[in-house]
Amino acid sequence: MKKFVILLFVCSSFLLQAQENSLTWPRVIKAGNYKITLYQPQYETLEENMLKGRMAISVKTKEDKLLFGAMWFDARLSTDLETRMASLESIDILKIKFPDIENDDNIEVLKEVLLEDLEKINIDISIDKLIASLETVSEEKEISENLDNSPPKIYFRQEPTVLVSIDGEPKFKTVDGKKIEYIVNTPFFIVKKKNTFYLKGDHFWYKTEDLYSNEWKTTKSVPSDIENLADKNVSSQQNPEIEEGDSNPPKLIITTKAAELVVTKGDLAYEPVKNTTLLLVGNTESDLLLEIESQTHYLLLNGRWYATKSLKEEKWKFVEPKSLPKTFLSIPADDQKVVGLRVSIPGTDEAKEALYEQQIPQTAEVNRKQATTEVTYDGKPKFDKVEGTNLSYAINTESTVLYINNVYYVVDNAVWFQSNSAQGPWIVSTKRPDEVEKIPPSSPVYNVKYVYIYESTPEVVYVGYTPGYYHSYMYGGVIVYGSGYYYRPWYGMYYYPRPVTYGFGVHYNPYTGWGFSVGVSYGWMSMSFHSRAYWGPCGYRHGYRHGYHNGYRRGYAAGYAHGKRNSNNVYRTQNGKNRPGISTRPAKTQGNRPTQAKNTRNNLYTDKAGNVHQRDKNGNWQQKRNNNSNNKTQTRPQTKPESKPQSKPQTRPQTNDYQKQQRQQLEKSHNNRSRGNTNYNQYRSQGRSRQSMGGGRRR
Repeated sequence: MKKFVILLFVCSSFLLQAQENSLTWPRVIKAGNYKITLYQPQYETLEENMLKGRMAISVKTKEDKLLFGAMWFDARLSTDLETRMASLESIDILKIKFPDIENDDNIEVLKEVLLEDLEKINIDISIDKLIASLETVSEEKEISENLDNSPPKIYFRQEPTVLVSIDGEPKFKTVDGKKIEYIVNTPFFIVKKKNTFYLKGDHFWYKTEDLYSNEWKTTKSVPSDIENLADKNVSSQQNPEIEEGDSNPPKLIITTKAAELVVTKGDLAYEPVKNTTLLLVGNTESDLLLEIESQTHYLLLNGRWYATKSLKEEKWKFVEPKSLPKTFLSIPADDQKVVGLRVSIPGTDEAKEALYEQQIPQTAEVNRKQATTEVTYDGKPKFDKVEGTNLSYAINTESTVLYINNVYYVVDNAVWFQSNSAQGPWIVSTKRPDEVEKIPPSSPVYNVKYVYIYESTPEVVYVGYTPGYYHSYMYGGVIVYGSGYYYRPWYGMYYYPRPVTYGFGVHYNPYTGWGFSVGVSYGWMSMSFHSRAYWGPCGYRHGYRHGYHNGYRRGYAAGYAHGKRNSNNVYRTQNGKNRPGISTRPAKTQGNRPTQAKNTRNNLYTDKAGNVHQRDKNGNWQQKRNNNSNNKTQTRPQTKPESKPQSKPQTRPQTNDYQKQQRQQLEKSHNNRSRGNTNYNQYRSQGRSRQSMGGGRRR
């Protein structure tokens, strides 16, 4: 089997035009006396980091004849989700076929020339085009039916209110040298002096003598030592795009359990959603709908739908995605207020692309000698058993440490390390333990199931992770955030929180990924007293000031300005540099680089039998034939592919059912390609910048 390497050509932000040209189809290369045109690949399946696909090719021979063919390939996918770029490495050319030409020695020579010359080329691809073009993806091995979808406590208020979450019963710690205690197990600034609690939120100060009272009073009389402590620990960072805070202080709800908050500005203001029997509640930053016929309200939280007949009674139940009323499928894709909901409705194009996105790995190459890690414990290492498995995990560290078959493993920034001691030293692992597949969602280390080891050499290990690593999971045809389980944190000399599902208004925006509707960077929340985060490996990604405006209220460009999907790369530091010993951008090899084909339309496709079809601007399909001397497109009935090679083309007419099925498949490929190109072009035209990240260490 012939192999060649296609490596990623990385373009920096100041070479956008060059990058765009390098990703434009079709592309041309020179191979001896032949001119080869490669048309946009049709990707068939993706399993882990292995991609299968086919592409239409045309070859102009030295006699000026034009031949059309198809090429099948397998490739290892190397990705950079931040730049939305990928490369195909270690490609195997499985087959090259020129339809209607059999037993031609010249064709066999041409195939050999193609194989030899294709070894020298470099090709970059767009991840957005890849996702849109995928025909199928492998079923991810998951236990999604065991996610906990029970509704949290959902509060409903019609006046400005903030939900203040404490991770279980409050744990107090004294500030060094001061007579002040702070609550360590909350991201909010809450301190206690004598018998009075003080809370800082935005530009307001609150106080009370009863922590759980909802009657916190605003005050301008704050002890100077508490003000000084807040000045040092509460971020004052402001985003120029964010409007100034409200002048009226909001009410507070203090909760120690999983909860969410829905706030409207006064009475509910309903807006009709065209083509549906739905009404959108327009004066809230929550995704809240009323289905008219059943008089049921539907609320979207973390990608999950919850329903109630009465908002004020606050009694909600989980709705299986496939049990949503059919009218949800009619939510228009051209309405910026509600289009963001379609990603959480099974069967929509948006939901499908989110599922594909869920299985695109972020990959890296780890140097076995250079990559290192360290683990710090609060005292001597302590381990708890993972139910239903033969492994244990460390509970008194912020790192993810596993004990499996007398070997210790740690997953740090999506790289597997191992040691014979819980204290290290640690070396890069070359094989992921099989027992990891048995970890249930109820375990706080469930997310390491989505960190992979693909291959290794004596020098490097090829690794990757999918969004499950930062707690994004597939369920019922959509993606959801968080397992729904409450993970008990560690309390000792230090406080180590575990990732949470509810309490912070998690939402999904196709342009920005998972975000949070509570402004950590705007004064309501602070990671000041401890550097640990509640949001797993990728840290905290804020939404807009008090919410994300239903994902689209500020429009398409605003979404892109805050970053494309949740794609911050854990293999890099927050300033964008690769972590020590890790490479996310493989070096180029020498060779021909395909150039953009000028004045050539990207309108050739192959079917699964290898026949080449062309779609004209009017939407008509014609099959390209090679057995005519002047090479004009033939319009005779197409031939149905057989499982065994035929010495002569089959000439009997196809059945109407087969022709219809073939045309539907080609039209689907065309629509997918068009959508992928549109997504890519919109992405390029809007530009992107990384969203600000706050909160703790990425694990």
